[in-house]
Amino acid sequence: MAGIKVHGVPISTTTMRVLTALYEKGLDFELIPVDMKGGAHKQEPLISLNPFGQIPVLIDGDLTLFESRAVTEYIAEEYNDKGEKLLCQGCKKLKAITKVWLQVEGQQFDPIASKLAFERVFKGMLGMTTDPAAVEDLEAKLVKVLDIYEARLSKSPFLAGDCFTLADLHHLPIIYYLMGTDSKKLFQSRPKVSEWIKKITARPAWVKVLHLQKQ
Repeated sequence: MAGIKVHGVPISTTTMRVLTALYEKGLDFELIPVDMKGGAHKQEPLISLNPFGQIPVLIDGDLTLFESRAVTEYIAEEYNDKGEKLLCQGCKKLKAITKVWLQVEGQQFDPIASKLAFERVFKGMLGMTTDPAAVEDLEAKLVKVLDIYEARLSKSPFLAGDCFTLADLHHLPIIYYLMGTDSKKLFQSRPKVSEWIKKITARPAWVKVLHLQKQ
């Protein structure tokens, strides 16, 4: 059995984020499926692992962590000597820039993009109806963020600089879902953003995560 255990489901954006980090590091782990429809995340044993009743939960030995962004940072730092660096520990300036763009993803990109994905993708999964007015409003907001990304990516191939980091990785799940909708035009119409997406979605670690969805 793997020393690292992840409670979650492969279609969950937050679980996908953690799984990608684990694959980027080349770490062995056990994925423990959670019956979300049955409400298993709100019951024992999950509720004891995360009192907020959310996934994923990572267990590494005697350490239990939740909140996907905190989990990926732990993976990057604890296993710095394995796989991709993800935080570029050797350079304080690059690490600082990486953390800036980690904040941008969490505070500027994700609040809009996640709501747009909910309208475009997840409402359909839940048997709900998409709100066209909400989509229009969210796309207008996302355009402004992506214009900033286009400018940033005109200076470097990745958000923090010349190497792939957590700042790029954290975008993958939501971008994946939005690229399967008409909202993909927002990304494809920006050459540098489009080029960046092609690079990060082609990474072997991400391909492995998508493969888990088919199992």
